[in-house]
This record gives sequence, structure tokens and C-alpha cells, in this order.
Amino acid sequence: MTKTPASAQPRDLTGQTIVVTGASPGSLGFETARILATWGAKVAVSTRSTSRDAVAALTAAVPTGAGSIIGHNLDLADATSVATFGEWLLATTDRLDVLVNNAGVHLDLRSKWTTPTLTPDGVEVHWRTNYLGTAQLTHHVLPRLRETAATSGEARVVNVVSKLHSRATNENLFAPITPYNSWTAYGASKLAMIHLATELDRRHSNEGLHGYSLHPGSVYTKIADKGLASSPVIARVRKAFAPVESRMLLSPTAGAQTSVHCTTAPNLSPGYYRDCQPAEPSPAATDAEAAAWLWTETEAWIAAR
Repeated sequence: MTKTPASAQPRDLTGQTIVVTGASPGSLGFETARILATWGAKVAVSTRSTSRDAVAALTAAVPTGAGSIIGHNLDLADATSVATFGEWLLATTDRLDVLVNNAGVHLDLRSKWTTPTLTPDGVEVHWRTNYLGTAQLTHHVLPRLRETAATSGEARVVNVVSKLHSRATNENLFAPITPYNSWTAYGASKLAMIHLATELDRRHSNEGLHGYSLHPGSVYTKIADKGLASSPVIARVRKAFAPVESRMLLSPTAGAQTSVHCTTAPNLSPGYYRDCQPAEPSPAATDAEAAAWLWTETEAWIAAR
């Protein structure tokens, strides 16, 4: 059975505003948001199209008198949707203590695609959704994060990545993956998210704004449902063996612990975390020159939108 990670230590979050993207019921983001609101935070959440349902479910799961939940739809693969979410967030909240970039996709788990699937604006789906959409949102709310750091002493960006970032190299960033492999594409998007957190910290740590990235562990959620959607047979098999799978993998509550730890633990050193402890990412993820280059390239991409 998979080892349960250490638990994040409870902390009074009254007065803080925290964003958790990708918070549909049963997900890692849902549990992350639930814990943070239970500890007193005002939590803004997103789902692609059912944020009202997520807000209702989370509100019902948070004890009376604790924190609050607000929400808005967000499609990370759509630049207009990201901008709309960002503007809604800035108009709804006067501070932003932590942005937890949790939302993402991992499609084609069977590795059947021989050519990349593109989003409507012509970008490989994992790179567009997991990295570019996340980076656009982060840059959009960066001024509010910096303002909060200046007034309260600290703000954070927490990127939920994956140990699968090690499948990619820095040569896979902003370049076609040949031959195409969806797992490498997914890994490249997560490697880029580590660079995003690292470079944000390098540029803004002197202001009290810090960047973190983390591997949550192997968690039993619905993320595999879309990744295996092309195979009804496998879907039926997974349903039959769901009780076994759920016992072998972490529960969403257990998987959320490292996200919560990176969001709330006081005096936490920036970096890459696993099981609520500092960990070593792949060598590619520690390339400071690649992180700086990617930041510049990403700024240019965002400006062109």
C-alpha cells in the first residue's frame, strides 16, 4: 500500500485569501480548498464549467463559522477565460495571500496519440492547459500577490506538479516533441511549472513573494477518467477494480497534505516538496538559465495574446 504522506499542521488562516484552481468534487483541489477553508481562509476556487456546484459542495463540507468559499469557471486552455477569471478574482478580493495552481489535465494515458492534440489556438493540449494557462493566470494576478506580500509580509505561488516532470528535458519546452509522446508532453508541462515557481521566487523573494512546487503523490481521483476516455473497456475494468485501486492509492485528503503544507507552513523555504518535505527534482528542473529563459519566452507569449 502507498505510504501516506505526513500531515500538514493546522494553522489559523483567518483573514487570508487563497485561490485553488481545479476544485471539482472528489479532486485534489477540492480537498485542498476544503482544508484551507476549514482552517479559516477565504478560498476562491475554479472548475472548467461547474464552479457553482463546487462552491455549494465545498460550503456544505466546511464547518459553520470557519472560512468561506467563492468560485468562478476557468478554462486554462482559453486565454479569454483565464483573463475573465483573473479580473473576477481581482474585483472580488482585496488581497491574495496564495495562488495554488492545482488545475490541469493528463490525457491519453494509453499513449495512443501519434501526433499532438491541439487546443483551438493551435498549441499542444498539455502544454497549453497545464503550463501556459497557469502562467497566464499567475502573471495576471502577480501585482495583487506583490501588494499582499508588501502589506502582510508574505505571499506565495504553489504549483502542483508531478514526479513525471522527470520524463521531460528543457529541450522539450516551447518545442515540438518528436516523436510525440503524451507522457513526455505532460512531463514537459510540469517541468515548466517548476521553472515558473523557481523563477518567480528568484525575481520576487526580496519582496516576500515566494514560489513552491510539489508532487502530491499517487492520488485516487477522477483525473484518469479523461485520460482513458477513449477506451470503454478499460473504463469498465477500472470501475470493477475501483475498491482495490482506492486502497492502493492515496485518498484526495491525504494527497492534498503537501499542497496544504506548502500553502500554510510558516517560514517555509521555497523549492520542490514531496510528502511535506523538501525533495530533489530532476536535474533539468534545477537549471536556472532555463528557468529565466522560459520566463522571458512566456512573457512574450502572454503579451501576444
